[in-house]
Amino acid sequence: MWASAGLLLLGAVCAGIGGELFVRGAVRAAAWLRVKPGLIGAIVAAFATSAPELMVGVTAALEGAPSIALGNALGANVVNLTLALGLSLLVAPSVLSQGGARRDLPAALAVPAITGFALLDGKIGRFDAIVLLLVFAVWLALSVRQEREAPEAEMPVGPGGRIATVGLVLAGLATLVLAGEAFVTGALRLADHFGWDRFVVGATLVAIGTTIPELATSVIAKLRGQDEIGLGTLLGSCVFNGSFIVPVTAMIHPISAGLAEVGAALAFGLVAVVAALPYGARTLGRRRGALLLGIYVAYLAALLAIR
Repeated sequence: MWASAGLLLLGAVCAGIGGELFVRGAVRAAAWLRVKPGLIGAIVAAFATSAPELMVGVTAALEGAPSIALGNALGANVVNLTLALGLSLLVAPSVLSQGGARRDLPAALAVPAITGFALLDGKIGRFDAIVLLLVFAVWLALSVRQEREAPEAEMPVGPGGRIATVGLVLAGLATLVLAGEAFVTGALRLADHFGWDRFVVGATLVAIGTTIPELATSVIAKLRGQDEIGLGTLLGSCVFNGSFIVPVTAMIHPISAGLAEVGAALAFGLVAVVAALPYGARTLGRRRGALLLGIYVAYLAALLAIR
């Protein structure tokens, strides 16, 4: 039991350190590549912090259990937009760029809708995977195009130059992946020790564990004043989870799951995106953060009720 608790503590510490290193590296990379930090957050940081979900997806597919990857990806999206974003908004309000909202939020809405439609026949096959990958490709192309049309960013790279920048990014990524792995392993060991239901543990501790990188990166970015990095990471990670990890898993092994089985995750994922919409305002405040945290609590209650 103490070893399991130690893994949870190790995961929390690594998440904090990894988030700090990755945010610093992402800001330097934005200056080095002459792009805005928001694009780095939406693409690079989102890809990197979704590494635990990607590893779960590929491993589950290769072992013939792709539904685990589907549940993890959909559940992680709910945690991203409710718990992670909600906590970051309680730290400080977020200023959401209109360009980023037009690009990321429609994609975050489209992906669960397409996934739900695909599951009407009880399976996400390879054709469905191709459709989702096309959505991902369009989102990625729009992100790059939007950034190319924006004015060049003028930010100092900072001491150490490019080698230090690459080192920070790689060190942050490695530490964030370690955080997710340590947290998930510790949570599962505690479940076995106390005889807790694995479904409940998966919906709570494990779901939080695989999204620790996003949670840490968004909160630390907020504390460092890099607002676009944190929000871009969360939105980009949601698009990445649903339109890349799920279809990659389905391409390896088609996913069989009933719509009723994943309905709660899909429904609350859509509710979370709607709750995160700016509605004409450029600032998301602490009240919105409290609302998102309330949605997360309702999501957990729904999972327990279904179980």
